[in-house]
Amino acid sequence: MLVSYNWVKEFFQDFPLTAEELGEAITRTGIEIEGVEELSASLKNVVVGEVLSCERHPDAEKLNKCLVQTDEEEPVQIICGAPNVAAGQKVIVAKVGARLPGGLKIKRAKLRGEVSEGMICSLAELGFESKVVPKAYADGIYVLPEHVETGVSAITLLGLDDAILDMAITPNRADALSMNGVAHEVGAIIHQKPAQPTEPDVSEKGKADDFISVEVENPTETPYYAIKMVENIEIKESPLWLQTKLMKAGIRPHNNVVDVTNYINLLYGQPLHSFDYDKIGSKKIVVRSAKEQEEITTLDGEKRILQTGHTVITNGTEPIAIAGVMGGEFSEVTETTTTVALEGAIFSSSSVGKASRELYLRTEASIRYDKGSDAWKVEKALAHGGALIAELSGGTLVGGVVEVDNREKAVNKIETSLTRINRILGTEISLSEIETIFDRLGFVLEVKEDTLIIEVPTRRWDITIEADILEEVARIYGYDEIPVTLPATSTTGGLSDSQKARRVMRAYLEGAGLNQALTYSLTSKKDATRLALSDEKTVALSMPMSEEHSHLRTSIVPQLIRSASYNIARKNMDVALYEMGTVFYATEGDNLPIEQEHLAGLITGNWHTADWQKTPKPVDFFVLKGIVEGLVNKLGIEAELHWKQIEKEELHPGRTASIQLEGKEIGYLGALHPAVEASYDLKETYVFEINVKALLDATKEKVVYHPIPRYPEMTRDLALLVDKDTDHATISQVIKEHGGNLLVDIELFDIFEGESLGENKKSLAYTLTFLDSERTLVEEDVQKATNKVVEALQAKLHAIIR
Repeated sequence: MLVSYNWVKEFFQDFPLTAEELGEAITRTGIEIEGVEELSASLKNVVVGEVLSCERHPDAEKLNKCLVQTDEEEPVQIICGAPNVAAGQKVIVAKVGARLPGGLKIKRAKLRGEVSEGMICSLAELGFESKVVPKAYADGIYVLPEHVETGVSAITLLGLDDAILDMAITPNRADALSMNGVAHEVGAIIHQKPAQPTEPDVSEKGKADDFISVEVENPTETPYYAIKMVENIEIKESPLWLQTKLMKAGIRPHNNVVDVTNYINLLYGQPLHSFDYDKIGSKKIVVRSAKEQEEITTLDGEKRILQTGHTVITNGTEPIAIAGVMGGEFSEVTETTTTVALEGAIFSSSSVGKASRELYLRTEASIRYDKGSDAWKVEKALAHGGALIAELSGGTLVGGVVEVDNREKAVNKIETSLTRINRILGTEISLSEIETIFDRLGFVLEVKEDTLIIEVPTRRWDITIEADILEEVARIYGYDEIPVTLPATSTTGGLSDSQKARRVMRAYLEGAGLNQALTYSLTSKKDATRLALSDEKTVALSMPMSEEHSHLRTSIVPQLIRSASYNIARKNMDVALYEMGTVFYATEGDNLPIEQEHLAGLITGNWHTADWQKTPKPVDFFVLKGIVEGLVNKLGIEAELHWKQIEKEELHPGRTASIQLEGKEIGYLGALHPAVEASYDLKETYVFEINVKALLDATKEKVVYHPIPRYPEMTRDLALLVDKDTDHATISQVIKEHGGNLLVDIELFDIFEGESLGENKKSLAYTLTFLDSERTLVEEDVQKATNKVVEALQAKLHAIIR
């Protein structure tokens, strides 16, 4: 919100702070000031002038030769290219020697042979943004009112001897979206009570009930709705003071009726809307929910398709405004308007916010309704707005107001204690200091022994619990005044076992050569179910940003595939990635989704690049399998991994396995299907995904010290012929079960398949290592253990020992 420093000062008799000091003070109490801009810093020697005569330049069709009086001295000639310059106008003149924004200095010059001693300025040339300049002067100079005195400073006249504070208003401080709210905040800082806005003293005539009636169908969505009438008005430009206030706040002036509604919105934070009474089409206003696919053309000329969740203002039949968002085009106030129906209302913030977002229509009114507002200031704002319109338009203010009031008055009282405040804040604030703080805030304080009962005014609807009161005390007392002390009791910090394990996993994978990736949790409907560990329902967003980000992922692998494809397209041919993140599964009804932490990885390209010592090694199934097995070993998991060949959609049918731990499937590892690789321009690519919780919950081995063996080990090589579908894991398990206590290692060192072995047969060769840590092994011991292994292989697997 753009806040005028001069406007803030109008609320106080004696203001002690400069603009920079005010910005610093507000920031220190909790509302960030993003910048303070001194409007006159780049302006000098700019005055009001009167155009005595104006004629075409003799040698330039688009230039005018003007004789301009700026003070008691002789008039000067100024060449001006504005299309709307004319004799008799009061204009803004930058004299010779003047300085304008952008470092422009005005000098005496010759234009097409004619001397020009100065410059007639537009508002944009004085630093106003083009979007806030009144449309009548958007392409030319700004014409001042006739009563303005010639020669006076235009900088002062236009309110440019001011500073603008750019306030970053957070959702919890929507009370500061008005000058009245800012004044209360500043008053708490400088310990002064701000003056309350006063409305013009305008006499009333007639009864508003004779003009219109009001009906509200849904009191929950519209707790209060009122109409104030002003008749016999003349639509014209607003006075200069009102235009400059709006422009400095970033709002374009339109006319004396619309400008008043914008001014009241800025002053009170209460949106008003003006209807041309004669265009409404009836003497009845009905506030109701929109019908599905109902249409309205809004003030911006756009046709809007409404939904049942939107609230509309109607003439009893058709919509004339979208409640709290924007009015309709056909009831707009124009130059022919003579009677105005002025609306003041309280609309549900959720209803206005929903309509604003769904219609992609964000206005000054919708911003304030969406963030919430004081439900008890609307009458004051409506009365002030009606009286000001009557005063500025020469109209007649109609007596009374037509209203429907369903508000429930509630007193917001919150209890705390002085002891609790000091204990939580770590301060030693006295009772008298607490009383002063709440007096500065404008809160009513009642003290009962150590209990403090605080009555919060309706303008601070953001304060609802004790913690809010503590925050108010802290920021007004001063965050810098709160002592920096250690807590009376403290505990030693540290990582939990699961946090340590996650760090171990990341460190291991990065040490193994994988790079960490961070990808979106949001994905497309198509990708949401791809390569998931389990067949669960997906979670769809109700209001997605796009179709590509409409669902929550159930697998991390698809995002890693996209990342790999992105790298390959940019000539980074060797890619190794991992990501530890959350996947989501839908639940029944409106319950929150199930969240699971998964670990996924991908490798493609060469695992080892070529150099003078070695040849390149492409990635393969066993590289990634070895990484996963190493990860499990690094975590100290007691049970061994088991691998079972499976078929999974989008993975290679012959190179995919489920990962099993302690009898449960915890993930998968495999090669991408060639068709998938081709669609992403990838070469041979391998992926894995594991449920992290399964790794964290697995039984861990105790770390036990074993001395280096004093006795030598003995080995035996064993080659066997088995059926082709017999896997290594099964053979290894049989050997382990029957090898006895002396067997310490099993290593597969050769696999052979060929016609010479017979159909559906394969040969595997193992090295078995035996060791006794207490004595030297003898041949009989090793042979006895080997014989038991051979007998078990022959009996259980029908293996032929070669």
